[in-house]
Amino acid sequence: MLYSHIKEKFINEYDSPIDVIGGVEDHLHILFNQSQNFALKDIVKNLKGETSHWINEKNYLPGKFVWQPGYAAFSISIDKVSNVRNYIHRQKEHHKKMSFAEEIKKILAIYGFDSETVETV
Repeated sequence: MLYSHIKEKFINEYDSPIDVIGGVEDHLHILFNQSQNFALKDIVKNLKGETSHWINEKNYLPGKFVWQPGYAAFSISIDKVSNVRNYIHRQKEHHKKMSFAEEIKKILAIYGFDSETVETV
């Protein structure tokens, strides 16, 4: 239900169709074609706020739901779409071997970023 809700928001409010969405206990991966009319930070901020409210209003969880702070976003070239799509479909299997935090640190290191100094929004 959450994925359908998010897909609807992306297309109807941000003109940014989702190719694939998948998640595990502590995060989501969303592959989408971002509209040039909306800033990524605004999409994420508004989506996190609206979906938190929606989840709590529907009482889907026993306690109050809030998203973790921050997010990671990566642009990819068209020739990598299939790889990313496959990764999202297999992320439950993947995260049995490496946590999300470990993976982000590894990706940041590959591209020369210090994970301790990266700005979170």
